[in-house]
Amino acid sequence: MHALLSSLRRRWLTALCALGLASASAALALTPPASAPAHAPAAAVPAPYKLRIVGGLAGVTQYLQHEEPFWTQQLQQLSAGRYSADIVPFDRAGVPGSEMLRMMQLGVLPFGTVLMSALSGQYPQYTAADLPGMAADIAQLRASVAALRPFLEKDLRQRHGVELLAIYAYPAQVLFCKKPIARLADLAGRRVRVSSGGQADYVSALGALPVNTAFAQLAHSLESGDTECAITGTLSGHSLGLYRVTQYLYTLPITWGLGVFAANQTAWAALPADLRALLLRELPQLEARIWDAAERDTAEGIACNSGAASCALSRKGRMVVVNPSAQDQIKSREIFSSVVLPRWQQRCTVDCAAIWNQTVGPVQQIQLPPLR
Repeated sequence: MHALLSSLRRRWLTALCALGLASASAALALTPPASAPAHAPAAAVPAPYKLRIVGGLAGVTQYLQHEEPFWTQQLQQLSAGRYSADIVPFDRAGVPGSEMLRMMQLGVLPFGTVLMSALSGQYPQYTAADLPGMAADIAQLRASVAALRPFLEKDLRQRHGVELLAIYAYPAQVLFCKKPIARLADLAGRRVRVSSGGQADYVSALGALPVNTAFAQLAHSLESGDTECAITGTLSGHSLGLYRVTQYLYTLPITWGLGVFAANQTAWAALPADLRALLLRELPQLEARIWDAAERDTAEGIACNSGAASCALSRKGRMVVVNPSAQDQIKSREIFSSVVLPRWQQRCTVDCAAIWNQTVGPVQQIQLPPLR
């Protein structure tokens, strides 16, 4: 364990130093105030504490307009200069999304944002609120997240020694395609980018070939022909310039995308009490702003990818927007209930039927029998 911890710590420090964000002290959750010199007056104001944060995906609205400003600007303002933070997106810090939770558990990363899709293989129980085909709108997603949240808080604390502090949402994850798409059945035989096991189950049920591709590699994958369609957020896809390499936007929400902001428990407990109180007060407001933005950004992404007049961004695409029929909305729900949900349960190494039935199941009006 000590060797693994040392290896992960070295990797994290190397990544931070390469980005110019920190020196070797960056592995600490908190940079404490320097000791005052012997001649300093007793009432001298201590130097600010600085937190080290690993954020969500680089280059998207959630990070650029919400996470980064909160930590690099608002925290210092809210604390009257006593506290500040550096933040780096995980996908630019050399930290694989699948390792984020483990590294936080070890304390290598004291504070970080974990994408739920990255946990779909090892901890599928944590992804129950956003399974493909389940939430046709953000109101349904909110209800499912609220139902799952008490379990998430308890299990992350007990199983991983991690304190859940906020749950973030990305815009609706829809289909960007190079060739015409009028209905879900048109995906048959196409190579489709996915980001989780659940999305792979969903597109496989339609006769498509799922291709797991990192967010940063999406545009290249489509340009090279490795994939013909991609599932990603409406505005997230716009930020990558997918409107340059795809022509059709099928707006049915397949998933939304969730991220968990959390802290290693030891690092959290080591914070000054007033800083913990400030974060417990302000992080729910940051979470609410991110959720409101996810809903707005869903519509903004559709407008900007298609070049609609309502788009407020300077870069506009000319994609053809295809809205789902009522039949496809029913079909999507059927794929969720008959394929995605059973396979999600089969991937679980814990009793996911019990977890589902006590949390999201009542919201979705579906009860799962235990596996035999």
